[in-house]
Amino acid sequence: MAATAAQRFAEINTPHPPAETKVLMRRAVVLGGSMAGLMAARVLADHADEVVIVERDDTDVNAGPRPGVPQGSQVHALLPAGQVQLDRWWPDFTERAIAAGAPDEGRTDAKIFINDELRVTTEPPPEKPILITTRPFLEAQVRRRVLENPKVRMVYGRADGLLFAPGEGGGVVGARYVPAATGTPATAADDGGRQGAVGTDAANADGGQDAAVELTADLVVDAMGRASSLNDWLEAHGWPRAPMQRMPIKLNYASALFERDPAVSDTWIAISQTTPAKDRVARIGGINSVEGDRWIMLVAGYDADRPSRDVEEFAKRCRQYFPTMFGDIAERGKMIGNVITYHQADSRRRDFDQVDRLPTGIVAAGDAVASFNPVYGQGMTSATLHASCLSEWLRTGPDLATEPARGYFERVRVVVDAAWQVSTFADLGLPHITSGQPRGYKVIKWASEVILKASMTDSVTSQKLNRVTTMLDHPNALASPGLLLRALRLKWFGGARA
Repeated sequence: MAATAAQRFAEINTPHPPAETKVLMRRAVVLGGSMAGLMAARVLADHADEVVIVERDDTDVNAGPRPGVPQGSQVHALLPAGQVQLDRWWPDFTERAIAAGAPDEGRTDAKIFINDELRVTTEPPPEKPILITTRPFLEAQVRRRVLENPKVRMVYGRADGLLFAPGEGGGVVGARYVPAATGTPATAADDGGRQGAVGTDAANADGGQDAAVELTADLVVDAMGRASSLNDWLEAHGWPRAPMQRMPIKLNYASALFERDPAVSDTWIAISQTTPAKDRVARIGGINSVEGDRWIMLVAGYDADRPSRDVEEFAKRCRQYFPTMFGDIAERGKMIGNVITYHQADSRRRDFDQVDRLPTGIVAAGDAVASFNPVYGQGMTSATLHASCLSEWLRTGPDLATEPARGYFERVRVVVDAAWQVSTFADLGLPHITSGQPRGYKVIKWASEVILKASMTDSVTSQKLNRVTTMLDHPNALASPGLLLRALRLKWFGGARA
C-alpha cells in the first residue's frame, strides 16, 4: 500500500541522522551558498569525495546581510521543523549557536494575535531552547559548520551555465562560473566528473577575471534562489522547462532593529495577523528577540498598502494597526540603523517532478524549486527539508550517470505541496487575488476558519494547528473529522478545553 502524503512528510521530517551512507560520486557542485545550498552540501559530503559550493557573495559571514539576499535584513523565522533538521545533521547545532550568541532563554511565551485577539499558545516545554536569530547570524552558523568538513570547499563567483555530455540528450556533467573579482581563486584540480565529461577546474583558471571556470561533476545542485536560470539553461540544450505556478501576493515589508529594553516592553516573540474582511485590511506584524540583545520588528501589508522607510510613518503604523507592544517599541525603543523595506510580487513553484524528460546529473533545492509568501516563515525550513529529501534519494543508491533525479523531485513535491497548501490557501483570501481557488475552496475555507477560531481558546486545537504551521506535521493533520467536530462544539457551545 502506497504511503500517504502525510506519512511521506513524516519520513522526510525525521530527526534521526542516517545510519549508513555510501560514497556515490567523485565531485558534486552546488550553485549557491545560501541556506538551501549549504544544507545540500552537508548531505552531499556523505556521498561525494569532494563538494564545491559556488557562491557569488564573497563577504565576511559576520558582516550582516549579503548582497545576494535582498530580504536578508528582514525578519526571518526558523520554524521548529527546521531546527530539528539542523540538529539532525549537527547534533550540537543548537548548543553551538547559543554559544555563538543566539538568545538562550528558551522561552515559549510567544504572543499570537489574530484580528487583535490573543490566541492561547500553551505548548509542551521544548527539548532544546528555540533558536530565534537574524537570517545572517543563522546562515553564518550553518556555513561555518558545513565548511568545517574537509570535503567541502567554497569558491566565489557567478554561476554561468551547465556543462552537458556530448550528443543529443546528454545529461548534466558539470557547471560553469565566472570568478569574483576578489576572493578565493579558482584552483586546478583533477577531473572530478564522470568519464566523458567536458572540462575541468583548470580549463580557464588563468584566463582572466571574466573567463569562466568549468567544474565537472557527477551531480549539480541548483540553489540559485527564486530567480534561478535553470529552466533557461535546460531549454537551451533541448530539455523541457519545468512548469511554473505563480500567485501574485504583492507583499510589502518594512523591518527595523531595536535595542531590547525591559523598560520598554517584556515582549519575547509577538505575531499579529489581521485576516481580510469587509471591515479589515490584511496586515502582518512580527517581533523577534534576536542575538545581540536586540528586537527585530516587521510590519507588512499587501498590494497598495506599502510601509515606507520613514521612521515616523513606521512608528505610526505600529501604533495604529498592531498590538500595544509594537507601538511601544517603535516609539520608545532605540532603533539601530534604518527602516528597511522589501517587496515580493508573488509566490512561485517549479514542478520538476512533472517534466516528462529530465537530464541526469541535476537537482534543484530551496527557492529554486519553490518560494512562498515569506510572512509564513517557510523558506529556510523548506530548504532543510529539501536536504532531507536529497539524503533519502541518495541513500537509495541511484546510478547518477543513467538515472534522472525523479526520486528526489517526487520527495521534494511532498514538502512543496505541504508548504504551498498552508501559505497560498491563506493568501487566496486576499482581495487582490481573484483567481486560482481550488475546487471546494469555500467549504475548506469555512472549516479552516472554524478551526482557527477554536485555536484561540482551546489548547489542543492550538497545538495541532501550530504543528502544521511550523511544518512539523502535514496540513492533512487538520483534516481530521474529530478535530473539526471539536472545533464545532467550541463554536456552538463555547468554552475552552485543556
